[in-house]
Amino acid sequence: MESYLQAVKALSDETRLRILNLILDRECCVCEVMQALDISQTRASRNLRILENAGFLESRRDGVWIYYRLTDKPEDPFISSLIKSATEFTKTSLIFKNDRTQLSKSSRYNDVCSPKKISRKQVK
Repeated sequence: MESYLQAVKALSDETRLRILNLILDRECCVCEVMQALDISQTRASRNLRILENAGFLESRRDGVWIYYRLTDKPEDPFISSLIKSATEFTKTSLIFKNDRTQLSKSSRYNDVCSPKKISRKQVK
C-alpha cells in the first residue's frame, strides 16, 4: 500500500506533473527541466528525485550530469496505468503543450549546464 500512496503523492504536485510531461517526450537532464519550467536547480532536482523514488523515472549518470527518462518496465502495473493516464491528461492542457514547446527550445549544453562554459568567476 505504501508504494501506491507514494506514487499518488508524487503526481499530486503540479511541478511533478509538468516534469513528467517533459520526460514523456524525451530523456532530460536537470538543466533542461530548469529551462523549460523556469524553476531552480534545487526544485527541479528534488522533484525529479521524488518521481524516481516513486517508480516513474530512471536515471543514468554521464560524468557529472544525471539524465532522467521514463521507467522502461515499471515494477508495479499501477505505475504503468498512472503513466498512461498522465500521458493522456497532458495531451489536452495548454500549460503542458507550452512546457513541451519550451523544452524543444532548451539546450543540454548551454550556459547553465556546460562545464566548458562555467567561468572562473562562477567557480569562486
